[in-house]
Amino acid sequence: MVKKAELHVHLEGTATPALVRELAGRNGAELDPTTFASDGEFRWDDFWDFLKCYDKAAAAIKSIDDYRAVTYDYLRRCAEEDVIYVETFSSPDHAAAAGMSYVDHLEGISAGIDDARRDFGIECRIIVTCVRHLGASSATQVARQVAQNPHPYVVGFGMGGDEAMHHPADFAPAFNIVHEAGLPTTNHAGEFGGPDSIRATLEHLPVVRLGHGVRAIEDDQLVEELAEKAITLELCPGSNIATGLYENYKSHPINRLMEKGCRVTISSDDPPFFATSVGREYEQTAKAFGWNEATMQQITQNAIEAAFCDEGLKEQLLAQL
Repeated sequence: MVKKAELHVHLEGTATPALVRELAGRNGAELDPTTFASDGEFRWDDFWDFLKCYDKAAAAIKSIDDYRAVTYDYLRRCAEEDVIYVETFSSPDHAAAAGMSYVDHLEGISAGIDDARRDFGIECRIIVTCVRHLGASSATQVARQVAQNPHPYVVGFGMGGDEAMHHPADFAPAFNIVHEAGLPTTNHAGEFGGPDSIRATLEHLPVVRLGHGVRAIEDDQLVEELAEKAITLELCPGSNIATGLYENYKSHPINRLMEKGCRVTISSDDPPFFATSVGREYEQTAKAFGWNEATMQQITQNAIEAAFCDEGLKEQLLAQL
């Protein structure tokens, strides 16, 4: 089976409905009944409703041990699908909303990473993210926490949330704080925002990767620029299909972007919300475009080469391919 690697997954968004219910029961937290469509499904209608559902589910994660449990459970599921490396987005804003400090939420994630490595041999690192729709001031606060609290597992900084809110230039101070501290950055752009959103990100933020970036396909010149600059695209086909951006895997632009010279990777984004997994994303994408094992292995190699982890770990991971 092809070894896999993932660069774009939101940690709070990996918790299954069963785990969310378990954590809520453990913490005595009340869950909004509209969070779930069934025992195994979250309930949401469109992208903005998904963001609300995500927040409701994430509110069940309230302690260091909860973060450890969520991290461990996700990495266990990944290891079962021959995933050897994951970079997960953590959200200090969600942790703070649950009453947790930045340092404590990292301690929980790190414990989950260590336990999963011990039990399954999988590696994981953390990209701390700010939330775009919470505004620039909140983003700067998160960036300062990252810069002032160096952590061996925190390897980068990014931003998620509602792409329609604010302008990338508003977040330049936050991104520059982390960039000057020596960490690489990525940003969600070109998911629901069009090519202009990507251009604004490239112009104002020191990014070397793009979260999604899929709508670059609508601008040939932009695609050329992404290929020339070797900006890695963290593509999540199943997520884009689930949120209505594309009808199916075959209509997703990943193959065209790859043919035009872009460095593409495949990730699951928020797997239980979109009824997917890293393994399913690899499988469905390969099936849609008739990709062979060598092509899929190249996708994994792209991800490892574009990973934010140290070169020593990259060499170890590449040796497994």
